[in-house]
Amino acid sequence: MKHKKMCYTYVGIDSHKDTHTAVFLDCFYEKLGEIVFDNRPSKFGKFLSDAERLKMDSTDFLFGLEDTAVYGRSLVKFFSEQEHPVKHVNAFLVAKERKNLSITQKNDSIDAECAARVLLNRFGTLPDAVPRDRFWILRTLVTRRACVVRSNTGLKYHLHGLLTAHYPNYRDYFRFIDGQTALAFFMRYPSPTTLNGVTVEDLTDFLFEASDGKFGEPKAQQILGSLESTAVELQEIRDLSVQSAIRQIQFNMQELKQLEKTLEQVLTGFNCTLTSMNGLDVVSASQMLSCIGDIGRFPTPAKLAQYAGIAPVTYASGKKDLQYANKRGNRELNSVFFTLAVRVTMTITPKNKVANPFFYEYYHRKLSEGKTKRQALKCVQRRLVNIVWTMLTNNEDYVNPPMYYLSEKPKA
Repeated sequence: MKHKKMCYTYVGIDSHKDTHTAVFLDCFYEKLGEIVFDNRPSKFGKFLSDAERLKMDSTDFLFGLEDTAVYGRSLVKFFSEQEHPVKHVNAFLVAKERKNLSITQKNDSIDAECAARVLLNRFGTLPDAVPRDRFWILRTLVTRRACVVRSNTGLKYHLHGLLTAHYPNYRDYFRFIDGQTALAFFMRYPSPTTLNGVTVEDLTDFLFEASDGKFGEPKAQQILGSLESTAVELQEIRDLSVQSAIRQIQFNMQELKQLEKTLEQVLTGFNCTLTSMNGLDVVSASQMLSCIGDIGRFPTPAKLAQYAGIAPVTYASGKKDLQYANKRGNRELNSVFFTLAVRVTMTITPKNKVANPFFYEYYHRKLSEGKTKRQALKCVQRRLVNIVWTMLTNNEDYVNPPMYYLSEKPKA
């Protein structure tokens, strides 16, 4: 009776933007051949036809790809439609296989062969590569928003550098450089020289309108009373640089609003209940769901905790049994759970309102047991994993416990 491994021809594929490289192995790790083909859906059918001559008799193809979400996604979808089994081969495993073989070089052919070897070594344990369009679209939106946020952060640092030469004490006027009133003010008055001849009444009217009534004459007097002459050669060029940076920031802020509105619409299509928990808004819930994907991939909360790098790693030998923090896993998902853990254990100023009494008390109980703040937050993260897994699995809302002020803590 043939072993299951003998029923397949193993094909490791190293995918790239322009071309894919496929290496074929039999069940005895012997290389049968190699094909390089264009990363174009119109060429995938020809690749399958050419691959037939390299397939072992009485076997089926088993494909393995490192990249199943970007450059290799179209190919995974094609194989799925053709009912060929496809596995996701983790890039770390490919790199480890290359190291085990003592291969010092690296190219597409070597990577594809190592992917095929991993496919054979871990037969039956690698996850299926299943294209899920809805999660892919959600992930695309989350990634796009993160790119805009990073761009805006860099622009704000750039604007800060420009403004400190003109308004060294601008933080005394406006707490946030990207606030509505701050951007409007610096757009109109990019340097103190542009305020020449501006009266307190004129600036008061401008600030009142720009801030929707929040700022008025006191703020105008504060600004005009603390100005320092900082005019330099070609001051007009520096003023244009400030205004250009502000226009980009304002554009990015509008893009963020539109992306968040679209995220909310897409998230509604998942019938997701994550936003029912205080501390998970549309953005963080979308980020969490896009990292997790189909919750059916995780049969237990423990599996999800391992995937997120929250469950501890055990190192046991003889009588020694040690546990260490898991530094692997999905670091982005780990970061989302960490941020959520901070939110549900904090108090809201100025009256110290407890955001989530259950987790607040649980966190402080762990501290009283001798755990560090980091360890206590890790315990909170692990409890949150259980709750999130249950919410996604059973499509249940989270019931937030009643908030209270620390000065009015209810008696047990």
